[in-house]
Amino acid sequence: MKWEIVIGLEVHAQLSTQTKIFSGASTAFGAEPNTQADAVSIALPGVLPVLNKGAVERAIQFGLAVGAHIAPRSVFARKNYFYPDLPKGYQISQFDLPVVGMGAMTIQVEPLSGNAKPYEKVVRITRAHLEEDAGKSVHGATQGMTGIDLNRAGTPLLEIVSEPDMSSAAEAVAYAKTLHSLVRWIGICDGNMQEGSFRCDVNVSVRRAGEPLGTRREIKNLNSFKFMQQAIDYEVQWQIDTLENGGKIQQATILFDPETGETHAMRSKEDAHDYRYFPDPDLLPLDISPEFIEQMRAKLPELPEARRTRYTENYALSAYDANALTATREMADFFDACLAATLSPSPSPAGGRGEQVAKMCANWLIGEVSAQLNRDGLDMTTCPITPTQLSGMLVRIADNTISNSGAKDVFRVLWAEGGDADAIIEAKGLKQVSDSGAIEALVDEIITANAEKVAEYRSGKDKLFGFFVGLAMKASKGKANPAQLNEILKAKLAG
Repeated sequence: MKWEIVIGLEVHAQLSTQTKIFSGASTAFGAEPNTQADAVSIALPGVLPVLNKGAVERAIQFGLAVGAHIAPRSVFARKNYFYPDLPKGYQISQFDLPVVGMGAMTIQVEPLSGNAKPYEKVVRITRAHLEEDAGKSVHGATQGMTGIDLNRAGTPLLEIVSEPDMSSAAEAVAYAKTLHSLVRWIGICDGNMQEGSFRCDVNVSVRRAGEPLGTRREIKNLNSFKFMQQAIDYEVQWQIDTLENGGKIQQATILFDPETGETHAMRSKEDAHDYRYFPDPDLLPLDISPEFIEQMRAKLPELPEARRTRYTENYALSAYDANALTATREMADFFDACLAATLSPSPSPAGGRGEQVAKMCANWLIGEVSAQLNRDGLDMTTCPITPTQLSGMLVRIADNTISNSGAKDVFRVLWAEGGDADAIIEAKGLKQVSDSGAIEALVDEIITANAEKVAEYRSGKDKLFGFFVGLAMKASKGKANPAQLNEILKAKLAG
């Protein structure tokens, strides 16, 4: 009988505030241990938490971005448990009344293997609640001992909980990537997974088709999409093998070891773990007015889905191009700026020239620019070419001043040295030959020198046309206007 996989994610996104959620201590990453642990962070007697407005604003913006309900009143609670890096003995979080309620995200799933085509899927978001981060245990800080760094304690987190709507590692990775892109797009989280700003816990269970949900195991603290895929694949196979061999799955918290590619249990976990939640007596309920929600809505940038729709409807770009251009907000903003500069002074988006220029901009960004960024280990935030510089080159392609081959030469210089496309074209002599008389003379010479090949072509060997084009481009040092060359060459070869 076929096995079904059931996956849900809990994602912790560290909010981009400069100070902690309940105090004025810095949230900057990389400081010396415990230098950003203020009186509130280390829970000195008598200290009181004060809620960071910026954290609330970011939570609301996320909720609006996923079409979620924003609670007019939410409550902070104390989640009681003991851990060495939790100085208060409890974590301030939200329980039954979170700030963000039900929402949903549409994801584009790229199957990880086989010939399956990409597809769309809607993943429901159960809730997103505000909470404070714990500190960090540093194992091996000194020989044979574990140190406690409380710099991270009190850093604001938004925990985003999905419904168990995913049924493969590919879907889970696509959801996590979409969420990662969104929180960066709207500016509420820097998404730096290496620094722990975006961490994922994955709940995995399996069941036979038609049966109730199986027992889940939670893979904790995944900070890599690659490791997420590997962890889920291993865990799914482990659970299936265990059940098929007559074993039982015990609910547990587990860790993934990237070196072995295996998961292993960290601790068993009861289904109803008693954290003894109760409302925090030091924090008033959080009341959010409709007017404040609308203020947050007005601050949101154009969202990825809306921008993809604009690209496909206004510029007739393909869904693939639109998705690639909106992979990051920086890429989309670069495209918009480059497109506007290239279309100037007539930036009308509809039809004709607008569509042609948009496709050209998209091709260069998705192709040459992205490839060079990857080779140099850069991203759009550190791209050495500006939208205006790239636009200057694209204008010269569009008006046939340079060929695509010449454009690549210009691009390499712009990337390495900067400057202006027109100056580079002039300095390197890259202007195309568009003088029909000069091209005709060149073609005449080639036809005269290759009489036998001309006879073969005229006898029906049409594929020889490429041979003549190659000779002509070589003779012109790549400067002949390709469209004019082809037209003249066809006419001459036809006799």
